[in-house]
Amino acid sequence: MPSLLLLFTAALLSSWAQLLTDANSWWSLAMNPVQRPEMFIIGAQPVCSQLPGLSPGQRKLCQLYQEHMAYIGEGAKTGIKECQYQFRQRRWNCSTVDNTSVFGRVMQIGSRETAFTYAVSAAGVVNAISRACREGELSTCGCSRTARPKDLPRDWLWGGCGDNVEYGYRFAKEFVDAREREKNFAKGSEEQGRVLMNLQNNEAGRRAVYKMADVACKCHGVSGSCSLKTCWLQLAEFRKVGDQLKEKYDSAAAMRITRKGKLELVNSRFNQPTPEDLVYVDPSPDYCLRNETTGSLGTQGRLCNKTSEGMDGCELMCCGRGYDQFKSVQVERCHCKFHWCCFVKCKKCTEIIDQYVCK
Repeated sequence: MPSLLLLFTAALLSSWAQLLTDANSWWSLAMNPVQRPEMFIIGAQPVCSQLPGLSPGQRKLCQLYQEHMAYIGEGAKTGIKECQYQFRQRRWNCSTVDNTSVFGRVMQIGSRETAFTYAVSAAGVVNAISRACREGELSTCGCSRTARPKDLPRDWLWGGCGDNVEYGYRFAKEFVDAREREKNFAKGSEEQGRVLMNLQNNEAGRRAVYKMADVACKCHGVSGSCSLKTCWLQLAEFRKVGDQLKEKYDSAAAMRITRKGKLELVNSRFNQPTPEDLVYVDPSPDYCLRNETTGSLGTQGRLCNKTSEGMDGCELMCCGRGYDQFKSVQVERCHCKFHWCCFVKCKKCTEIIDQYVCK
């Protein structure tokens, strides 16, 4: 009996440790400022060991590429901000709950919202690393070496210093996916299904940045005649990446794990998802009410739009619970006039507006 008790305790502690590990995430680099490269010695392990949320594989990459870590943190922050923008009018609004797990327990559910979060944060890392290469911040990369596009007019120059999206894509794949690839779950298990889901959505996010990078050009010539153009590869605005991923969220495919350890469509009548599509394995939880088990924060106290029939409208946002009305004072600049030379002078206008919050 004592030996059985010891085995049970060991198994319990192991599973608890796994839960704690899974609860933490590299997203926490967005919440905890990372030292800039000049602040530490290359190869010094203590810096990486002190960064929260890294898996063993990510910690090893940190030791090899310490100067990248600040930009991974910037990428995670960019992804989180975009997530909060895209879901600002939804019941789940991508709220961060702490500096370690970042989004809390809601990310343990393999829902559409989790799929989007993984995709947009992976996209943020590609974006940040690609730009850092172009700006000369990283010793292992520089300007883009993308080949000259075949459809570029012959008399236009292909040069300048483009965003190195190829390096950004490769590094983001190695770093972000490391956490999933080092997990070893039984073939066909729900846990393996979740790993495959995460890898698919990470890739969809990276591809969104990669595919949307486009040619940018600058004119040269006398008096702006544009007789000559210099062109280079440039990242798309991240808002456009977020918009595309939001469309992918709306059309995300419901999947399940097979005994052979592959993801398959729950409904075979739909088209098979491509590497650019988002997938999910669990239905979304009820985001109407606060629930400690699922991690839902609920919508109580959220602002809503009384006249809207969309998700931001009081009827849908408040889940039929009703809403309270209150008045608030809004201060805006008004009656602005240009004065020679050269400034604009404005007055401050106050307006009392009605606002509505969910009960």
